[in-house]
Amino acid sequence: MPLDYTSHPDKYDGRMPYNRCGKSGLKLPAISLGLWHNFGKPNSLDMAQAILKNSFDAGITHFDLANNYGPPPGRAEINFGKIFHTHFSNHRHELIISTKAGYLMWDGPYGEWGSRKYILNSLDQSLQRMQLDYVDIFYHHRPDLDTPLEESMGALATAVQQGKALYAGISNYPADKAAEAIKILKEMNTPCLIHQPRYSLLDRGIEDGLTDVLDEHGVGCITFSPLAQGQLTNRYLEGIPANSRAGKKNGFLTVNQVNENIGKVRQLANIADARGQSLAQMALAWTISNPTVTSTLIGASSVKQLQENLKCLNNCEFSHEELALINGIV
Repeated sequence: MPLDYTSHPDKYDGRMPYNRCGKSGLKLPAISLGLWHNFGKPNSLDMAQAILKNSFDAGITHFDLANNYGPPPGRAEINFGKIFHTHFSNHRHELIISTKAGYLMWDGPYGEWGSRKYILNSLDQSLQRMQLDYVDIFYHHRPDLDTPLEESMGALATAVQQGKALYAGISNYPADKAAEAIKILKEMNTPCLIHQPRYSLLDRGIEDGLTDVLDEHGVGCITFSPLAQGQLTNRYLEGIPANSRAGKKNGFLTVNQVNENIGKVRQLANIADARGQSLAQMALAWTISNPTVTSTLIGASSVKQLQENLKCLNNCEFSHEELALINGIV
Protein backbone atom coordinates (compact mmCIF):
# COMPACT_ATOMS: atom_id res chain seq x y z
CA MET A 1 0.00 0.00 0.00
CA PRO A 2 2.10 2.91 -1.21
CA LEU A 3 1.43 5.90 0.99
CA ASP A 4 2.53 9.49 0.55
CA TYR A 5 3.11 11.35 3.79
CA THR A 6 4.75 14.70 3.08
CA SER A 7 3.08 17.18 5.43
CA HIS A 8 4.75 19.00 8.30
CA PRO A 9 5.33 16.67 11.27
CA ASP A 10 3.83 19.12 13.79
CA LYS A 11 0.37 19.20 12.24
CA TYR A 12 -1.95 16.62 10.71
CA ASP A 13 -3.26 18.18 7.50
CA GLY A 14 -6.36 16.05 7.08
CA ARG A 15 -5.22 13.88 4.17
CA MET A 16 -6.38 10.48 5.36
CA PRO A 17 -5.13 7.59 3.17
CA TYR A 18 -7.67 4.88 2.33
CA ASN A 19 -6.43 1.35 1.70
CA ARG A 20 -8.12 -1.50 -0.12
CA CYS A 21 -9.24 -4.25 2.27
CA GLY A 22 -7.65 -7.41 0.94
CA LYS A 23 -9.00 -8.26 -2.49
CA SER A 24 -12.41 -6.72 -1.82
CA GLY A 25 -13.83 -3.52 -3.27
CA LEU A 26 -13.94 -1.88 0.16
CA LYS A 27 -11.44 0.72 1.30
CA LEU A 28 -10.77 1.57 4.95
CA PRO A 29 -9.02 4.60 6.40
CA ALA A 30 -5.44 3.98 7.50
CA ILE A 31 -6.61 4.97 10.99
CA SER A 32 -9.94 3.70 12.37
CA LEU A 33 -11.56 4.62 15.67
CA GLY A 34 -12.18 1.86 18.21
CA LEU A 35 -14.83 2.31 20.90
CA TRP A 36 -13.46 -0.36 23.25
CA HIS A 37 -12.71 2.16 26.02
CA ASN A 38 -14.00 5.67 26.75
CA PHE A 39 -17.51 5.29 25.33
CA GLY A 40 -19.31 3.69 28.29
CA LYS A 41 -19.77 4.70 31.91
CA PRO A 42 -18.57 6.90 33.57
CA ASN A 43 -17.27 8.70 30.47
CA SER A 44 -18.97 11.85 29.24
CA LEU A 45 -21.42 11.48 26.36
CA ASP A 46 -20.46 14.98 25.24
CA MET A 47 -16.79 13.98 25.05
CA ALA A 48 -17.66 10.79 23.13
CA GLN A 49 -19.67 12.92 20.71
CA ALA A 50 -16.78 15.37 20.24
CA ILE A 51 -14.32 12.52 19.60
CA LEU A 52 -16.59 10.93 16.99
CA LYS A 53 -17.27 14.22 15.21
CA ASN A 54 -13.60 15.20 15.13
CA SER A 55 -12.68 11.73 13.91
CA PHE A 56 -15.09 11.97 11.01
CA ASP A 57 -13.89 15.48 10.16
CA ALA A 58 -10.33 14.08 10.05
CA GLY A 59 -11.30 11.42 7.51
CA ILE A 60 -11.92 8.49 9.87
CA THR A 61 -14.89 6.77 8.26
CA HIS A 62 -14.72 3.53 10.24
CA PHE A 63 -16.07 3.18 13.78
CA ASP A 64 -15.40 -0.20 15.42
CA LEU A 65 -17.54 -1.61 18.24
CA ALA A 66 -18.41 -4.93 19.88
CA ASN A 67 -21.35 -6.17 21.89
CA ASN A 68 -19.35 -6.18 25.14
CA TYR A 69 -17.75 -2.73 24.84
CA GLY A 70 -18.62 -0.44 27.73
CA PRO A 71 -18.56 -0.56 30.64
CA PRO A 72 -21.02 -2.09 31.24
CA PRO A 73 -21.24 -4.41 28.22
CA GLY A 74 -23.48 -2.90 25.56
CA ARG A 75 -23.12 0.69 26.77
CA ALA A 76 -20.75 1.76 23.98
CA GLU A 77 -23.26 0.62 21.37
CA ILE A 78 -26.09 2.44 23.17
CA ASN A 79 -24.10 5.66 23.38
CA PHE A 80 -22.91 5.36 19.81
CA GLY A 81 -26.50 4.87 18.64
CA LYS A 82 -27.60 8.05 20.41
CA ILE A 83 -24.76 10.08 18.91
CA PHE A 84 -25.18 8.54 15.46
CA HIS A 85 -28.84 9.44 15.20
CA THR A 86 -28.23 12.98 16.41
CA HIS A 87 -25.21 13.82 14.26
CA PHE A 88 -24.44 11.12 11.68
CA SER A 89 -27.70 9.69 10.35
CA ASN A 90 -27.39 11.69 7.12
CA HIS A 91 -23.89 10.27 6.63
CA ARG A 92 -24.69 6.55 6.96
CA HIS A 93 -23.56 5.94 3.37
CA GLU A 94 -20.16 7.47 4.22
CA LEU A 95 -19.52 5.31 7.30
CA ILE A 96 -18.23 1.83 7.99
CA ILE A 97 -19.72 0.60 11.29
CA SER A 98 -18.60 -2.74 12.70
CA THR A 99 -19.50 -4.84 15.71
CA LYS A 100 -18.64 -8.27 17.08
CA ALA A 101 -19.95 -11.20 19.10
CA GLY A 102 -17.93 -13.74 21.07
CA TYR A 103 -17.39 -12.55 24.63
CA LEU A 104 -19.77 -12.77 27.59
CA MET A 105 -22.93 -10.67 27.20
CA TRP A 106 -25.66 -12.31 29.29
CA ASP A 107 -26.03 -15.05 31.88
CA GLY A 108 -26.87 -18.64 31.05
CA PRO A 109 -25.58 -21.12 28.48
CA TYR A 110 -26.25 -18.97 25.39
CA GLY A 111 -24.52 -15.70 26.34
CA GLU A 112 -21.04 -16.07 24.87
CA TRP A 113 -18.66 -17.98 22.57
CA GLY A 114 -19.66 -19.20 19.11
CA SER A 115 -23.00 -20.97 18.83
CA ARG A 116 -25.33 -19.96 16.04
CA LYS A 117 -27.95 -18.98 18.60
CA TYR A 118 -25.59 -16.68 20.51
CA ILE A 119 -24.01 -15.03 17.47
CA LEU A 120 -27.27 -14.20 15.69
CA ASN A 121 -29.10 -13.19 18.88
CA SER A 122 -26.18 -10.94 19.77
CA LEU A 123 -26.24 -9.22 16.39
CA ASP A 124 -29.96 -8.52 16.73
CA GLN A 125 -29.32 -6.97 20.15
CA SER A 126 -26.41 -4.88 18.81
CA LEU A 127 -28.55 -3.52 15.98
CA GLN A 128 -31.27 -2.65 18.47
CA ARG A 129 -28.83 -0.86 20.80
CA MET A 130 -27.34 1.16 17.93
CA GLN A 131 -30.75 1.67 16.29
CA LEU A 132 -29.37 0.45 12.96
CA ASP A 133 -30.80 -1.77 10.22
CA TYR A 134 -27.40 -3.26 9.43
CA VAL A 135 -23.69 -3.07 10.22
CA ASP A 136 -21.05 -2.98 7.56
CA ILE A 137 -18.78 -5.60 9.17
CA PHE A 138 -19.81 -8.28 11.65
CA TYR A 139 -17.05 -10.27 13.35
CA HIS A 140 -16.82 -13.43 15.34
CA HIS A 141 -14.77 -11.95 18.18
CA ARG A 142 -12.84 -15.06 19.25
CA PRO A 143 -12.64 -18.74 18.24
CA ASP A 144 -14.71 -21.26 20.20
CA LEU A 145 -12.98 -24.63 20.43
CA ASP A 146 -16.16 -26.31 21.74
CA THR A 147 -18.34 -25.28 18.77
CA PRO A 148 -17.84 -26.56 15.21
CA LEU A 149 -16.24 -23.80 13.18
CA GLU A 150 -18.79 -24.45 10.44
CA GLU A 151 -21.54 -23.42 12.88
CA SER A 152 -19.89 -20.13 13.87
CA MET A 153 -19.00 -19.23 10.28
CA GLY A 154 -22.45 -20.30 9.15
CA ALA A 155 -23.94 -17.76 11.55
CA LEU A 156 -21.79 -15.01 10.00
CA ALA A 157 -22.89 -16.10 6.53
CA THR A 158 -26.53 -16.00 7.60
CA ALA A 159 -26.09 -12.47 8.97
CA VAL A 160 -24.79 -11.35 5.57
CA GLN A 161 -27.47 -13.23 3.65
CA GLN A 162 -30.17 -11.65 5.80
CA GLY A 163 -28.81 -8.18 5.06
CA LYS A 164 -27.97 -7.49 8.71
CA ALA A 165 -24.26 -7.21 7.81
CA LEU A 166 -22.56 -6.37 4.53
CA TYR A 167 -19.33 -8.23 5.26
CA ALA A 168 -18.09 -10.97 7.59
CA GLY A 169 -14.89 -10.87 9.63
CA ILE A 170 -13.01 -12.74 12.33
CA SER A 171 -10.94 -11.52 15.28
CA ASN A 172 -8.30 -13.06 17.55
CA TYR A 173 -8.03 -16.18 15.38
CA PRO A 174 -4.57 -17.83 15.22
CA ALA A 175 -3.15 -18.57 11.79
CA ASP A 176 -4.38 -22.17 11.48
CA LYS A 177 -7.92 -21.40 12.64
CA ALA A 178 -8.03 -18.27 10.48
CA ALA A 179 -7.10 -20.29 7.39
CA GLU A 180 -9.84 -22.80 8.17
CA ALA A 181 -12.45 -20.10 8.82
CA ILE A 182 -11.55 -18.28 5.60
CA LYS A 183 -11.95 -21.52 3.63
CA ILE A 184 -15.35 -22.27 5.18
CA LEU A 185 -16.70 -18.78 4.54
CA LYS A 186 -15.55 -18.94 0.92
CA GLU A 187 -17.39 -22.24 0.46
CA MET A 188 -20.49 -20.54 1.91
CA ASN A 189 -20.19 -17.77 -0.72
CA THR A 190 -19.55 -15.22 2.04
CA PRO A 191 -15.85 -14.34 1.71
CA CYS A 192 -14.02 -13.30 4.85
CA LEU A 193 -13.38 -9.59 4.40
CA ILE A 194 -11.04 -8.92 7.30
CA HIS A 195 -9.25 -10.20 10.39
CA GLN A 196 -8.77 -8.10 13.54
CA PRO A 197 -5.72 -9.23 15.57
CA ARG A 198 -3.69 -7.61 18.32
CA TYR A 199 -0.47 -6.07 16.97
CA SER A 200 2.11 -3.63 18.30
CA LEU A 201 5.82 -3.12 18.69
CA LEU A 202 5.55 -5.16 21.89
CA ASP A 203 3.28 -7.87 20.45
CA ARG A 204 4.33 -9.11 17.00
CA GLY A 205 2.63 -12.50 17.10
CA ILE A 206 0.78 -11.99 13.80
CA GLU A 207 4.12 -12.10 11.98
CA ASP A 208 4.43 -15.80 12.88
CA GLY A 209 2.18 -17.10 10.12
CA LEU A 210 -1.03 -15.06 10.32
CA THR A 211 0.02 -12.30 7.93
CA ASP A 212 1.06 -15.00 5.42
CA VAL A 213 -2.43 -16.53 5.63
CA LEU A 214 -4.13 -13.17 5.12
CA ASP A 215 -1.90 -12.26 2.17
CA GLU A 216 -2.40 -15.66 0.55
CA HIS A 217 -6.20 -15.46 0.74
CA GLY A 218 -6.58 -11.74 0.07
CA VAL A 219 -8.09 -10.93 3.47
CA GLY A 220 -7.69 -7.49 5.01
CA CYS A 221 -6.10 -6.85 8.41
CA ILE A 222 -7.10 -4.25 10.98
CA THR A 223 -4.96 -4.26 14.09
CA PHE A 224 -6.00 -3.38 17.63
CA SER A 225 -4.00 -2.34 20.71
CA PRO A 226 -1.23 -0.74 18.59
CA LEU A 227 -0.10 1.19 21.69
CA ALA A 228 -0.08 -1.96 23.87
CA GLN A 229 -2.75 -0.59 26.22
CA GLY A 230 -0.84 2.66 26.65
CA GLN A 231 2.61 1.18 27.22
CA LEU A 232 3.82 2.68 23.92
CA THR A 233 3.18 6.23 25.07
CA ASN A 234 5.04 8.59 27.37
CA ARG A 235 2.66 7.80 30.22
CA TYR A 236 4.75 5.21 32.02
CA LEU A 237 8.26 6.51 31.35
CA GLU A 238 8.53 8.03 34.82
CA GLY A 239 6.35 5.60 36.79
CA ILE A 240 2.74 4.45 37.00
CA PRO A 241 0.11 7.21 37.45
CA ALA A 242 -2.75 6.29 39.80
CA ASN A 243 -5.38 7.11 37.15
CA SER A 244 -3.73 5.03 34.41
CA ARG A 245 -4.88 1.62 33.20
CA ALA A 246 -1.99 -0.07 34.99
CA GLY A 247 -2.79 1.93 38.11
CA LYS A 248 -6.34 0.57 38.31
CA LYS A 249 -7.00 -2.70 40.13
CA ASN A 250 -9.22 -4.26 37.47
CA GLY A 251 -7.70 -2.90 34.27
CA PHE A 252 -6.49 -4.73 31.16
CA LEU A 253 -2.89 -3.74 31.91
CA THR A 254 -0.87 -4.78 34.96
CA VAL A 255 2.01 -3.16 36.80
CA ASN A 256 4.13 -6.24 36.07
CA GLN A 257 3.59 -5.84 32.32
CA VAL A 258 4.67 -2.22 32.45
CA ASN A 259 7.76 -2.98 34.52
CA GLU A 260 8.72 -5.86 32.23
CA ASN A 261 8.67 -3.67 29.11
CA ILE A 262 9.74 -0.25 30.39
CA GLY A 263 13.38 -0.69 29.37
CA LYS A 264 12.39 -1.42 25.77
CA VAL A 265 9.87 1.40 25.79
CA ARG A 266 12.45 3.96 26.86
CA GLN A 267 14.79 2.88 24.05
CA LEU A 268 11.94 3.11 21.54
CA ALA A 269 11.12 6.59 22.83
CA ASN A 270 14.65 7.70 21.91
CA ILE A 271 14.16 6.50 18.33
CA ALA A 272 10.82 8.29 18.13
CA ASP A 273 12.39 11.49 19.39
CA ALA A 274 15.05 11.28 16.69
CA ARG A 275 12.27 10.90 14.10
CA GLY A 276 10.51 14.02 15.42
CA GLN A 277 7.56 11.98 16.66
CA SER A 278 6.07 11.08 20.00
CA LEU A 279 6.44 7.44 20.99
CA ALA A 280 2.73 6.89 20.33
CA GLN A 281 2.96 8.43 16.87
CA MET A 282 5.91 6.24 15.94
CA ALA A 283 4.23 3.10 17.30
CA LEU A 284 1.11 3.79 15.22
CA ALA A 285 3.14 4.63 12.12
CA TRP A 286 5.06 1.36 12.52
CA THR A 287 1.89 -0.74 12.43
CA ILE A 288 0.59 1.15 9.39
CA SER A 289 3.88 0.60 7.56
CA ASN A 290 3.30 -3.17 7.55
CA PRO A 291 2.05 -3.90 3.98
CA THR A 292 -0.47 -6.49 5.26
CA VAL A 293 -2.17 -3.96 7.55
CA THR A 294 -5.19 -2.25 6.00
CA SER A 295 -5.98 -0.06 8.99
CA THR A 296 -4.99 0.30 12.61
CA LEU A 297 -7.46 0.99 15.41
CA ILE A 298 -6.86 3.77 17.87
CA GLY A 299 -8.80 4.69 20.97
CA ALA A 300 -9.15 8.22 22.30
CA SER A 301 -10.20 9.68 25.63
CA SER A 302 -10.11 13.27 24.37
CA VAL A 303 -10.08 15.27 21.16
CA LYS A 304 -6.54 16.41 21.95
CA GLN A 305 -5.32 12.80 22.20
CA LEU A 306 -7.05 11.96 18.92
CA GLN A 307 -5.42 14.89 17.15
CA GLU A 308 -1.98 14.07 18.54
CA ASN A 309 -2.22 10.45 17.41
CA LEU A 310 -3.38 11.41 13.92
CA LYS A 311 -0.04 13.15 13.42
CA CYS A 312 1.45 9.67 12.99
CA LEU A 313 0.23 9.89 9.38
CA ASN A 314 2.79 12.59 8.65
CA ASN A 315 5.63 10.07 8.69
CA CYS A 316 4.95 6.37 8.21
CA GLU A 317 8.21 5.59 6.45
CA PHE A 318 11.10 3.90 8.27
CA SER A 319 14.70 3.66 7.12
CA HIS A 320 16.51 0.33 7.15
CA GLU A 321 18.62 1.66 10.02
CA GLU A 322 15.56 2.60 12.07
CA LEU A 323 13.94 -0.78 11.52
CA ALA A 324 17.15 -2.55 12.49
CA LEU A 325 17.32 -0.53 15.73
CA ILE A 326 13.66 -1.26 16.51
CA ASN A 327 14.04 -4.96 15.78
CA GLY A 328 17.09 -5.08 18.01
CA ILE A 329 15.06 -3.65 20.90
CA VAL A 330 11.85 -5.65 20.58
